[in-house]
Amino acid sequence: MKLLFVCTGNICRSPTAEAVCQKKLEEMRLISHVEIDSAGTHAFHEGVAPDARSQEVAAKHGVDLGDLRARVVTVDDFERFDHIICMDKNNIDYLSRSAPAHAQHKLSLLLDHVDGASHQDISDPYYGGERGFDLVFAEINLGVDALLKKLCTQ
Repeated sequence: MKLLFVCTGNICRSPTAEAVCQKKLEEMRLISHVEIDSAGTHAFHEGVAPDARSQEVAAKHGVDLGDLRARVVTVDDFERFDHIICMDKNNIDYLSRSAPAHAQHKLSLLLDHVDGASHQDISDPYYGGERGFDLVFAEINLGVDALLKKLCTQ
């Protein structure tokens, strides 16, 4: 199975989701069965490490983002990945305009996998304070737990 997490610039939310998912799959001893990556809808920060605030909050939870680098979603990603999980409606709307018709079913919002939280965004913390990064980490953690639970029962 191949999972791609997507946000706008690939320096806050999607790399956090990638690393959280990686850690959880390692703990479940399932990492060898899953390929995980992250990307942004826009190339604002291509090649750049995740935002220092995201790295700091993730580190408090034992999650390392240090080796990740921002990249932009490519046309090949629609073929390569089984699930393309977006952080907000703007991300999914942007990708749905460029995704081939046969790949539209691969797109979802991360929080759509949480019971009772469908159609909810994980807000971009980039222009906010540290509290926003803590909240985003908690939402991503919840979303990844629900996503993995759903995928493991399919």
